Amino acid sequence: MGAVAFFAGLLLFVMGLGKWQETGSDLWLYGSLGFLLVLVVVSLIPTGGGAGKAGKGAKKG
Repeated sequence: MGAVAFFAGLLLFVMGLGKWQETGSDLWLYGSLGFLLVLVVVSLIPTGGGAGKAGKGAKKG
């Protein structure tokens, strides 16, 4: 996950908390916290991209 996507997710989390404060509905709170948990878990999963991906399947001299 890129840095821009991570910060966009944090913005959505904060907006969800604002909606919770406006409405007082617990669904907004639990949804925002669940979204934050998913965001953190997805950001911690290694994608295997970059230089390591190019090295796979390369023939040895």
